[in-house]
Amino acid sequence: MKTVKTTTAKSKSAKPTGKTGKMENSEFHKFFVDELKDIYWAEKHLVKALPKMQKAATSEGLAAAFEKHTGETQQHIERLEQVFELLGEKAAAKKCDAMAGLLEEATGIIEDTDKDTMTRDAGLILAAQKVEHYEIATYGTLRTFAENMGHTDVQELLQLTLDNEKETDVALTQAAESFVNEEAVAE
Repeated sequence: MKTVKTTTAKSKSAKPTGKTGKMENSEFHKFFVDELKDIYWAEKHLVKALPKMQKAATSEGLAAAFEKHTGETQQHIERLEQVFELLGEKAAAKKCDAMAGLLEEATGIIEDTDKDTMTRDAGLILAAQKVEHYEIATYGTLRTFAENMGHTDVQELLQLTLDNEKETDVALTQAAESFVNEEAVAE
């Protein structure tokens, strides 16, 4: 009985050591690549939306945060292009309905709030954090998929982006909690 448990434990903990032709043609690998295309579309559209959010921001600090995130998002796009290259795939985008909806919501917040108000900034932070949480979930899962398939180099690139997304989320929370929300309530 102990032998069965040991064998089972070993087979469960065994991880692939690299990509194989079989892995590349598997349904899971195809799904992984498809989801990379989805987040690639998301990042390419986010990099266009962030300058609009920057322009709509009331506080200089929030505007600067959006400007910084625009540059970081461009780096995320470049990393994804490296990921596609490492996988021997063409960098291609597939419409991400989730990001399309989140960016539409951000536009609605801008339209529904008064210019030069902290209420607008609070709304922009809300919209940006929704985007960050979506990206954190996506990059965390894709990183784990890469790890499970033995794509260590891809896993490392996705981890870099995941770490950056988490840092951005923390910075947005700090902006909201340090002054934006309090000033919005006082308006």
